[in-house]
Amino acid sequence: MDKLMRYVFMGCAAVTILSISIIAGYVVANGVPFFAHTDLISFLTGKEWIPSGHIYGIYPMLVASILGTLGAVTIGVVIGISTAIVLVEILPPSLSSWLSKAIDLLAGIPSVVYGFFGLMVIVPLINKTWGGPGAGSSLLAVIFILGIMILPTIIRMTEVSLRAVPKEYKEGALALGATRLQYIFKVQLRAAQSGILAGIILGTGRALGETMAVMLVAGNTALVPDSILSPVRTLTANVALEMSYAMGTHQQALFATGLVLFALIMAINLLMQYILKRAGRN
Repeated sequence: MDKLMRYVFMGCAAVTILSISIIAGYVVANGVPFFAHTDLISFLTGKEWIPSGHIYGIYPMLVASILGTLGAVTIGVVIGISTAIVLVEILPPSLSSWLSKAIDLLAGIPSVVYGFFGLMVIVPLINKTWGGPGAGSSLLAVIFILGIMILPTIIRMTEVSLRAVPKEYKEGALALGATRLQYIFKVQLRAAQSGILAGIILGTGRALGETMAVMLVAGNTALVPDSILSPVRTLTANVALEMSYAMGTHQQALFATGLVLFALIMAINLLMQYILKRAGRN
């Protein structure tokens, strides 16, 4: 039985690696030929996306994706870690258990539902608060909706990491005269930092790769945003909006966009893994 399960686990791992390799190879094979038409620097820094004129520049979408992800992660980290601390250290266990289950349910809500909520609630709220009609579909709406979407991941990972901190740490800190807040911020969070960073990695990947919810609230204008209330188009939305009718060089440009997105996510994951290793050594 041990040998059988070993082969089963190895087979599952092989399927995972093979699947990732096939997807990566397919994107590379269809995206790399595009750079015979437009060089990489021009593709990354070009500010115009005009497929009918064979002009392909993804700088506006790249900026929108990065700014939207950074804003969402900022919201997710501040609110998510704070919520996890409240669940673990402040609320009674019975209430904390119910709230944890409710948060888990948020992770299972389809992205289109989040997008519909953003379209019907967040966009009109932004219109009413900061702008006039049409101003709500903006980078700010993207940040809000992505921030809400990544909260369950960050909260759950942080909560699990905080609960995994040995009780001896708390007992030792309190015995040395530390207050409850001093223990949380100077001992518990530091001890759980590797798990918290892992949650941030997952949340960042979710925010950067989200498509449907972003399409519904972003405004989908391929222009460099000059303010947080400007309409934007992200890399993922650009691919989703145009792939159904793209042909030839246009289709290759969309695959190249996916290739850039894939490389960006890999770079973020490698950076976070490096930070995790350093945190683990410390």
